[in-house]
Amino acid sequence: MKPASSPGGALARGFTLIEILVALVVFAAMAAITWSALGQIARARAALAIEQERFAAVVRSMSDLERDLRQAISRPLRGNYGELQPALLGNGDRIELSRLGYANPLAEPRSNIERVLYAIDDKRLRRGRYAVLDRAAGSAAQWRALVDRISALRFRYLDADGNWSDQWPPREAAVEALPRAVEFRLVLEDLGELRRLVALPSTLPPKGVGANGTLAPNAPGIVPQAVPGAATVPPGAIP
Repeated sequence: MKPASSPGGALARGFTLIEILVALVVFAAMAAITWSALGQIARARAALAIEQERFAAVVRSMSDLERDLRQAISRPLRGNYGELQPALLGNGDRIELSRLGYANPLAEPRSNIERVLYAIDDKRLRRGRYAVLDRAAGSAAQWRALVDRISALRFRYLDADGNWSDQWPPREAAVEALPRAVEFRLVLEDLGELRRLVALPSTLPPKGVGANGTLAPNAPGIVPQAVPGAATVPPGAIP
């Protein structure tokens, strides 16, 4: 006599070993796919953060250089050996200039004018500054790196006649002369070429600078004498 089967006996048997293995394989596959997707998202976020930091560094570097150019002042200086150097000295891939805006929060007895430099070294854009304007023998610039992976840095200078040159100052110009504008191009390995055109302030020779460009031995703090109307780049000056 057969034992009576219980209601739903087929469901009461549970899962077979094969069914459990199949379920485990499916679960493992889904877990692997999910883990891979999360890993890709994490890597994408990390790469995006690196690119954002890179772009921010490039923007800061361009802004620093543009700000220094906009604060340029007609202030020549004495070099390491007493020689007179122009207020702005530049060639195709390097620039050195005197600028206003040197912060002095502690009200130290010093000028608010700073001498700064920009150049490329080992594919890095670097900004240098001198602790003093009129230097002594052995004075050296303090450099800091702004951004890396730089292929080239190019400068051009616009004179009063609307002519562009890769050198400043021109041979016949006074040491306190500033160009009307400076164009700089920064070529990056990953972002290509970035270009800025900056009109420089229009100033008369500062106090303490004679007509022949010499500095008075005990000249007081240099104060720019603004000419009404800032310097502008004339139409058609940009090729």
